[in-house]
Amino acid sequence: MKVVIAADSFKGSMSASEVSKNIEIGYKKIFKNAEIVRIPMADGGEGTVETLVEATDGRYVYLNSTDPLGRKIQTCFGVIYEEIAVIEMASASGLTLLSEDEFNPLITTTYGTGEILRAALENGFKKIYVGLGGSATNDGGVGMAQALGYSFKDIDGKEIGFGGGELHKIQSIDTHNKHPLLDSAEITVISDVTNKLCGPDGASYVYGPQKGATREMVLELDDKLSHLSSKINEILRNDVNSISGAGAAGGLGAGMIAFCNANVKPGVEVLLDLLDFENDIMDADLVITGEGKIDNQSKYGKVPVGVARKAKKFNKPVVAVVGSRGDDVCEVYDLGIDFIQDIITKPMTLSEAMNNAEMLLINAGEDVGRLMKLRGFSDENSSS
Repeated sequence: MKVVIAADSFKGSMSASEVSKNIEIGYKKIFKNAEIVRIPMADGGEGTVETLVEATDGRYVYLNSTDPLGRKIQTCFGVIYEEIAVIEMASASGLTLLSEDEFNPLITTTYGTGEILRAALENGFKKIYVGLGGSATNDGGVGMAQALGYSFKDIDGKEIGFGGGELHKIQSIDTHNKHPLLDSAEITVISDVTNKLCGPDGASYVYGPQKGATREMVLELDDKLSHLSSKINEILRNDVNSISGAGAAGGLGAGMIAFCNANVKPGVEVLLDLLDFENDIMDADLVITGEGKIDNQSKYGKVPVGVARKAKKFNKPVVAVVGSRGDDVCEVYDLGIDFIQDIITKPMTLSEAMNNAEMLLINAGEDVGRLMKLRGFSDENSSS
């Protein structure tokens, strides 16, 4: 028996690698001879670089960068297959780099993300993937572009400052000092966000509040992103506001498209392709996936549904191991998931569940093994 385990992290509790390992331990209590292939997963957000580097025996390149408030930090990007650079914007421009009282998208910048991109280019990488997620910013990628040589000047010809609060000052976009290696690079944005840049479903309205924006700030930020969008369209002839995914990471999606000529692709699909997932599941008897919470939002680019869709191309059964269920979870059954195995089988607090996640996942893996016994599998016909 061959089982492929491709689960996402249980955020705040366990990494994708730890989740997969514990499910395997439990499953092997029932099928000790089963061949297990672990493929830790991510959706383009935090954990993407770690997942890809670990799965491909890649490496990290460390550098000094700038955090969302302009302070110097050490960060890194990943290298896979020795020819592809993988970047997480959150490693330099993420919310986790700030204390809660520092949240303020009017002043936070993506400049550090641009510094990582510049380092990847100058290290010779022509194929670069940038994961968007966990952003502390709402600057439309202007800070990122400034780090790559773009200049954004106000009516007096002065360079604008950092943050979403400065965007309304932009009167010109100067590309003369744009990094020369940008034109020869193939840059792909990976994200599960489909929001456009501006409007009620845009970056400021949907994601601004979690970054510290008040209702008044949301209106202000949206108006300033709209001004940026109009200037990009006027000067660079690129209507970024009409593009799905442009609102990702406080509009960094739009900035990547406009200033780096990047393509936007769903994170799960990119990772599955990079990790050659289809080759691993062709002869599999079962695919196990999972995430911390499965609900009706899981259909929008989350790991379990992305894995299930690939698995169903080969008619493979799919079980999702999850921490909890949300609303309308039945919708995922129509998208390729055959069974949902909850790790929590008795009343407990969230704190208790997180503290006991290892054993709960092992028990869930064992339960999935017992489910396969019901389907007629036995350990005697498993391969070692």
